[in-house]
Amino acid sequence: MDGRFEGSYLGRDDSLADTARMECKICWWVYDPAQGDDVWQIPPGTPFSGLPEHWRCPVCDGARDQFMVLDSPA
Repeated sequence: MDGRFEGSYLGRDDSLADTARMECKICWWVYDPAQGDDVWQIPPGTPFSGLPEHWRCPVCDGARDQFMVLDSPA
């Protein structure tokens, strides 16, 4: 066991599928690339890896590294 929380991506954007939905482990809000993020004016179709570095959870203000992979379609 390497100490990683199950589903954590540890900031490794290169390991994420463009369609991967990401869940905030603080408030459980889900970033879905198909929907984007209205609060941050992120257009639909933007993968999590394409979000600006300063992007934060629109609900709890959690940092990007507080998100975990909810699913990653094959």
